[in-house]
Amino acid sequence: MKKSINDALNKQINAEIYSAYLYLAMGAYFDGLGLDGFASWMKVQYEEEMFHAMKFYGFVYERGGTVTMEAIEKPGADFKSVLHVFEETLEHEKHVTSLINGLYDLAVKEKDYAFQSLLNWFIDEQVEEEDSAQKIIDKIKLAGEKGPGVYMLDQELGTRVFTPPAKGEA
Repeated sequence: MKKSINDALNKQINAEIYSAYLYLAMGAYFDGLGLDGFASWMKVQYEEEMFHAMKFYGFVYERGGTVTMEAIEKPGADFKSVLHVFEETLEHEKHVTSLINGLYDLAVKEKDYAFQSLLNWFIDEQVEEEDSAQKIIDKIKLAGEKGPGVYMLDQELGTRVFTPPAKGEA
């Protein structure tokens, strides 16, 4: 594995773990509000991000590289509302998409076809992540942030579970 790719993958592993940490902070915000379903949704998001980090981690070692763990930045916790949390989620996912796109550009530049193949899965995943956040934003705007609408959405989001993709799908 080229050093440039190994270094970029280490940065991405850190970014994925930060994402997990951020979603756990958001889950804590919702737990504090008594919105168990919203909190559960964020905890599932935490698990997904850790899965992503470990997918990159495994790839590094499959290709003969080395993982170097760095400090994880402290996430913010100043959330203003349910809607604000999901707007922040969407913006964060757009940022992660830009990181994945940058990795793909590097993989093309370095002619690393195995890395490109791995990143194709992540590109598809980011489309899903952004779409999911946007749909929740749309529902919050439709239902409102108080009363029965937010209660119903809390119930819906609480049904989400983390199911890692099957070996051939991941």
